[in-house]
Amino acid sequence: MTDKSFGILLAVAAGVLWSTIGLSIKSLEQANVFQILFYRSIFICIFIGLLLHFFFRFNFLDLLKNWISYTFGGTALFFAYIGGIYALLTTSAANALLLFACAPIFTAILSPIFLTEIISLRTLLSIFIAFLGVLIMVWSDFGGGDWKGNLSAIISAMGFSFFTINLRINKHLQMLPSVFSSGIIASIVAFLIILFSNSSFQLIDKDFMIIFILGVFQVGGGLVLYTLGSKFVPATQLTLLMLGEVFLGPVWVWAFIGEEILYNTILGGSLICFAVLYNALYSNTGNLMK
Repeated sequence: MTDKSFGILLAVAAGVLWSTIGLSIKSLEQANVFQILFYRSIFICIFIGLLLHFFFRFNFLDLLKNWISYTFGGTALFFAYIGGIYALLTTSAANALLLFACAPIFTAILSPIFLTEIISLRTLLSIFIAFLGVLIMVWSDFGGGDWKGNLSAIISAMGFSFFTINLRINKHLQMLPSVFSSGIIASIVAFLIILFSNSSFQLIDKDFMIIFILGVFQVGGGLVLYTLGSKFVPATQLTLLMLGEVFLGPVWVWAFIGEEILYNTILGGSLICFAVLYNALYSNTGNLMK
């Protein structure tokens, strides 16, 4: 297996892990959004910190040495977190889902500006097919919601694009500390919001365990795979390959909770899966004309 094939496998696996997040969120009984963000971010910090120390033998003094790269990546990922949360609170799920799926488009626009990566025609075709698939999935529900929520979803997609581009710019560095930084930033912000809104930090045992799984295995584990894969795969491909989560998310909820899965979801999701597989197997970013 080549390095690029390994990176593609990691990016797709990250999307599969992230696709289970919706199932966990729907299984929560009492936790609110900022409680989820606060505890999930703490678990991400602990998980990534232990991984860096025991597995990668990372010198945490390098956080200061390369603080610009790590802080920028962490901040971009934080905007992806908070933008997504606000969007889901204030706009329709269909709007949020469609706008989140703009991440590969933003990355395709930004990559030639910040990177030397040329986007292949096959990758552009894959983006178009995937976006069409998302549009079909949400068509019947698209259009509702607040403009602020729609803008937040766009900010979330852009935040993830900048996080990805920052990974590629600094691929010579160990970039998992940027995920560690995002957890610190997000937990501090969530702590202040809970504190000053006079909300409670208390969770029931079931919600605490689900959020632990969210932080360590689903969000944290997915970010580890995605970050490692970024060393071998161009930025635009990375954001495209993880779009499998958009289709698989409703599938897990249908399989384990029994929530109805619509024909539009099956049709649109099939296009998304085709685009991801097509890009993974055949995309050649080394030549614009291929």
